[in-house]
Amino acid sequence: MKYKISILLTILNFVFLFSQEKTIKLEPVLIKGRKKNVKERHEFKRHAQSTEVLNDYELNRNNPAFIEQSLNTMSGVQVDKRTQLGGQRIVIRGYGNDQKFNNWGIKAYYNNMPLTTADGTTVFDDVDFSIIDNVEVIKGPASSQYGAGVGGTIRFYVKTPIEEGLSFEQKTTFGSFNLFQSSSKINYKKDKSSMFLNYGHLESNGYRPHSTSLKNFISYLGEFSISEKEKLSLFLGYNNSYEQIAGQISYADYYAGIDVGNSAYIKKNAGNSIKSTRFGLSYENQFSSNFKNNTTLFYYSSDLEGISAGAYTISKNPNYGLRSVFSWKKDINSKWKNDLNFGTEIQQSTSLVSNYRFLGTDDNNPLLVSNISKASYFNYINNQFGVFIENHIDYNPYNLSFVFGLSANNVKFSRKDLFAMPGLITDYNKDLSFDKSFNTVFNPHIAIQKSIKNQIINLSYSFGYNSPTAATSFITATNQTNDNLIAEKAKMIDFSVHGLLFDTKFDYQIALFDMQIKNKLTQLSAINPQGGAAYTYWANTGNQQNKGIELSLGYVYELSKDNFLKAIQPFTSLSINDFKYKKFQTKIGNNIEDYTNKMVVGVPNSKYTLGLDFKFKNGFYLQNTYNRIGNVYTDFANTNSVRGFEQFNSKIGYQKEFMKKKITFDIYIAGNNLTNKINYTFLFLGNNINDSDTGSNYPVGVATDVNPGASKAYYFGGVNLKYSL
Repeated sequence: MKYKISILLTILNFVFLFSQEKTIKLEPVLIKGRKKNVKERHEFKRHAQSTEVLNDYELNRNNPAFIEQSLNTMSGVQVDKRTQLGGQRIVIRGYGNDQKFNNWGIKAYYNNMPLTTADGTTVFDDVDFSIIDNVEVIKGPASSQYGAGVGGTIRFYVKTPIEEGLSFEQKTTFGSFNLFQSSSKINYKKDKSSMFLNYGHLESNGYRPHSTSLKNFISYLGEFSISEKEKLSLFLGYNNSYEQIAGQISYADYYAGIDVGNSAYIKKNAGNSIKSTRFGLSYENQFSSNFKNNTTLFYYSSDLEGISAGAYTISKNPNYGLRSVFSWKKDINSKWKNDLNFGTEIQQSTSLVSNYRFLGTDDNNPLLVSNISKASYFNYINNQFGVFIENHIDYNPYNLSFVFGLSANNVKFSRKDLFAMPGLITDYNKDLSFDKSFNTVFNPHIAIQKSIKNQIINLSYSFGYNSPTAATSFITATNQTNDNLIAEKAKMIDFSVHGLLFDTKFDYQIALFDMQIKNKLTQLSAINPQGGAAYTYWANTGNQQNKGIELSLGYVYELSKDNFLKAIQPFTSLSINDFKYKKFQTKIGNNIEDYTNKMVVGVPNSKYTLGLDFKFKNGFYLQNTYNRIGNVYTDFANTNSVRGFEQFNSKIGYQKEFMKKKITFDIYIAGNNLTNKINYTFLFLGNNINDSDTGSNYPVGVATDVNPGASKAYYFGGVNLKYSL
């Protein structure tokens, strides 16, 4: 059956054609090209550096739950994942690639609520991507508006309905690996209020052994006009996510297409369970025609239970704070216009974390843990505080803009060892409590913009930083605060152009950038001075220089109204990277290694996407996406190269409106990896390579670094219905 569907999709690629485009008015520009250009041009001008956007059309090219499929179509963006639907690691312009767990060094938001907590980490397992309407990626440091984040900032947007009245939506999907998805949504809009309530369910057995996913989401978003000048927005969400973990396999098994999982994980029933709540209350006040404020109070709390190959962890992680932005716009005179934005973002997280180490020596009792004296129980208090200001000055006669921004950011950690009470635990002769703060960091952003007809030319110089986390700021094995750690700092020159050609039907964005990162934070190994096994710690190992070219192109070709074929939309994105270490040294034991001019691990020197979409007059559509990622190195010495791979995905569907547009109907079938290519979704990198877990099904010394993807084609299909009263 798989092969019949694959052949059908291939044949229909030559029969059906699709694109979805509208004529959209943006300021004085009438855009006839891709719908995404409306928001993308606005955000490109506002942030004054390379910014790319995905709207609902791009997000629904694939299954929205496979968020990596959507984001990986962007130039300069790479998304890895450890499980089928979780453990995402987002890499922007070669930064964020060396983390084994979660995200560090990027900043993420959900509407105006930070997904990145006060300790600087970001988890996406409990985010319902099915209700996302837009994704905006700011590439490179954007600290003058968003604080910490060397790699960049990613913003996920959800919105309330824009159509008057009451409507119901039901989206149902079935697919390979017993995939089942359901999204039930109620929309309501009338007069001064607009809202939705959504329940999402997602489950799958996964394409790997021991890789079940089960997620349930409840989300509410309401927007209310209190008066002509005041608006209120409320978001409420509850999420329950469980992801089994199959563990890493060897390179030999990966290239042979063999995946039996890693028994060090499987026999312990390894996985991550997250139950979380999210709350956001935003208040907007247009004090005058020139001055307004938007303030968001946010709260997030997660209960995490995680089992890995080496440890059992349970934690409670509340995070709360506010983000407030003031905007003042004023025409100085007929030639000069001023747009000033300033504000603050404050976060605090207070976490309780327990960790118990597995012995890993008894296969009959794989969950047997070490004595409690080897465990830990910590109370963390993490604080981030930032203030920022950014001013846009426009000189209208020459369509010229000058941008000046500056932020001040401060980070503090505090950890209390709850096992260190005198007499509580026998043989616990230590106190792993510590306090650490980093000096306030100032990050400027300078840019100049010039508009020539429909072309926006931007040259920017921006700074960023990434401070160590609480987990990296202490060396547990030696019971010492890692006082030598300092924050990473980055500066980036970015020359980029966003333009429209051929009566605005052709859009392009090209960027040339040079990002220099100082004081790169790296996990190292050391010999325990008190004997026993080696331990890991973090150190500033040197510098990194990321230079590259990014290109994004799209075109909409519309045929005559009488033609059976309505429109064709080709698009492409390309990244060419030259990412290297500079004055970069590591110390493993007593050996010092210099990796100057070696290629950065985990990032290919090239990556590109080709797309070709077709739309028919009768409602049929066809969407095709081809991705290619080049070879990557997994070690600093560049001795281990992992071969690149390609992915071809296709989606065929039929859309129709009935009963004077009261009923909207969309039925589709889609396939991913239709060419059956061996591929990976996650690699252990840097000094984490040659990873080996006690009790695995691999001999000692065999490196297990690879999380493979589905090596055969897999399919999903569904029906989306919307009924408006």
